[in-house]
This record gives sequence, C-alpha cells and structure tokens, in this order.
Amino acid sequence: QVQLVESGGGLVQPGGSLRLSCAASGSIKSINAMAWYRQAPGRQRELVAGITSGGSTNYANSVMGRFTISRDSAKNTVYLQMNSLKPEDTAVYYCNANIVPITQYGSYAFWGQGTQVTVSS
Repeated sequence: QVQLVESGGGLVQPGGSLRLSCAASGSIKSINAMAWYRQAPGRQRELVAGITSGGSTNYANSVMGRFTISRDSAKNTVYLQMNSLKPEDTAVYYCNANIVPITQYGSYAFWGQGTQVTVSS
C-alpha cells in the first residue's frame, strides 16, 4: 500500500512564505513525476508545479518566480517553497505522484489528503 502525507500548510499574511512537504511511503519500487496541485473554493483543481525524476520542473504562470518545487529522492519527498504569497494563493494544496508499486505492474497516480493554505491579513 502506498501513502502520500502532506504537511506545512497554515495561515500566513500576504507577502509571507510557507514550505509544503509531501512524503511517499509504503511498497514503492520507484517514483516518476511528482507534483503539487491546488483547489480553491468553487474552482477546479489546477496544477501548480511539477518535477520529473530527472529534476526537470514546470510551473503554472501564476506562481512562476514565487514558488519552487524540489524533491529528495532518497526520502521519497517533494517540497513546495512558496514565497511572496498572495490572497489568491489560498486553496487546499494536494500532492500527486506517479508511483510504481513493488507488487504491481505499471505506474499509478497517487494523491495526498490535502493541506490548507490560507493567505490573509
């Protein structure tokens, strides 16, 4: 069984910073791409940032230059450093990973439970 557990969300003032973490655990053979998504009330879930197993990254235009995604492959963990936060960044942030389980063929998308980020004064 594979689990993704996020941490690091919270309440922050505009202009502040937060760092999200997502650790994958369980029967994992390998992890391909990892990503962060977010969903604000009344809106669809959207991709925030992604990172491949080789370290290539991509970002939504709305967070370019403010957010940085990184990963520690030895720890099966992905991070999202969020700087210069704006009220419009308020959302539930979800971790996503494409994982090859030990006991199954192929790779599968797994999701974390989500962590709330609120940017407000």
